[in-house]
Amino acid sequence: MGLELGFYAVIAVAVIVAVAAFSKKLGVAAPIILVVVGVGLSYLPGVPDIEVPHEIILDGLLPPILYAAAISVPITDFRRNLGPIASLSVVLVIVTAFATGILLFELLPDLNLAAAIALGAIISPPDAVAATSIGRRLGLPPRLLTVLEGEGLLNDATALVLLRSAVAAATVGLASPWAGVLDFAYAVVVAVAVGLVAGYVTVFVRSKLNDPVLDTALSLAVPFVAFMPAEALHASGVLAVVIAGLYTGHAAPTKFTAQSRMSDRINWRTIQFLLENGVFLLIGLEIRTLVGDVDPTILSAGEAFGIGLLATLALIVIRYLWMGPLVWVLGRREERDEKSTYHALLALYYYRSHTVATKRQAKLRNRLERDYERRRADLEQRRMERIDWRGGIVLGWAGMRGVVTLAAAQSLPEDTAYRPQLVLIAFTVAVASIVVQGGTLPWVIRLLKIQGVDAREDSKELAALLDDISNAGLQALDEIESDAATTTPIDPDVIERVRQSSFLRTEAAWERARALRAGARPHQRYRELRLAVVNAERDRLLELRSQGTYPSRVLSEAQSLLDLEETRLARQTGGEH
Repeated sequence: MGLELGFYAVIAVAVIVAVAAFSKKLGVAAPIILVVVGVGLSYLPGVPDIEVPHEIILDGLLPPILYAAAISVPITDFRRNLGPIASLSVVLVIVTAFATGILLFELLPDLNLAAAIALGAIISPPDAVAATSIGRRLGLPPRLLTVLEGEGLLNDATALVLLRSAVAAATVGLASPWAGVLDFAYAVVVAVAVGLVAGYVTVFVRSKLNDPVLDTALSLAVPFVAFMPAEALHASGVLAVVIAGLYTGHAAPTKFTAQSRMSDRINWRTIQFLLENGVFLLIGLEIRTLVGDVDPTILSAGEAFGIGLLATLALIVIRYLWMGPLVWVLGRREERDEKSTYHALLALYYYRSHTVATKRQAKLRNRLERDYERRRADLEQRRMERIDWRGGIVLGWAGMRGVVTLAAAQSLPEDTAYRPQLVLIAFTVAVASIVVQGGTLPWVIRLLKIQGVDAREDSKELAALLDDISNAGLQALDEIESDAATTTPIDPDVIERVRQSSFLRTEAAWERARALRAGARPHQRYRELRLAVVNAERDRLLELRSQGTYPSRVLSEAQSLLDLEETRLARQTGGEH
């Protein structure tokens, strides 16, 4: 059995990697191809029936998938877009669950309302994996990507908590609707608290570890450190994982070493790639088994497919009915932000024009300064990345279902009426939305002519940022030089080398910005020549390794240095094309 599982695992990884490589050339998101490939593989002769227990996905795969996504979301962008994210991931999920639940209740006469709402909760949360992968490749504006990512992180928690309450109502009943509301509030509040505690404790412990192996091992456990206590307290383990991931990603620049951050990025991107794509492959592989479980005397597979397609259409309509008011509210919010920023500036002007007499007044002025700068920065970002009707169309069409729909559908109690058909309906919604909406989303983005990131503007912003931080660094260097003059003098050549490093880095950034505006390719020839030198050095290093001239530890250190430089040069050269 273990050998058989290992064989299937190797085949699955090979298929995922091959599809991911092929999808880039084809211009189609990998999740879409993986679903289709999975369906095809499931009907090949000799392929066994595949049905993965839902606990493996919900408890084993979902926490690391969400954690990997959460640690890469900038907390500032998340805060700036908390309004639309909460609207889509909480309110819309609840509205969608009840609306589609009522539709299914009318279509399936033997299904009670609570069980119908449970299925509505299963199909209500969009999975933003395919949408964000397509959006990044086609250059969606960062704000739209942030909203999609934030929605994908939080809506799973909303749907799973709602599913739990609906299943409880269907099996044992609830005392009143308020009991469900209180259960939902409890699950959210406790999950946030557990996630913050788990994030704080693990970040603190990891910051004290100097061994990168130990740090990596502990980082792999963080999602479950947050998930298990929250579930034990009957709260949302998924939300706790997201909160812990957001906290860890925000704290990483100040608490972790550069090596730890690099390891985290590589490790979690790999884990996220394998798990996310593996789940989409499973969706396709399980279709044949689901069809075989359906009893045609109760409701045929064809009828279940038809209901699934109807539910998919209803989900699209409900999402677009929500998008119109949401886009309008975001426009009104920008007007309110302008007024509040102006009022913050007036309050600040009052303190700037009066003498600060006490420490309390000084603290208040500093707080007003920070508040105004934050409000102004938020307003400028919203102006530059305004979500208009075109952004609303993209957000509406990006509502594809996936990972949670796959696992949550199979978590329905065995005695639920129409259970095999309900699972097949949920899978139909997931597959149809991934293939139809995911397959046409690139066309929608191109048709609307939505402009993404401006590389030239970003290069100018980077150069200005380097100017800013370099000035702070040079000021610190001057202070060190002044202090050393009275104690242990520092060689002036050393001071000058450090100072020139900052100047050269900043000047290179400005030169790149100027060259991009002119359509040139800065330093391209230099990097090509330098890469040729590095390749020659690597060849000599491999020759010396085969001769055994130097100790292995010295060769490994030299290999690491060459890898680091080659990675930097290759990335910069690739960015010039």
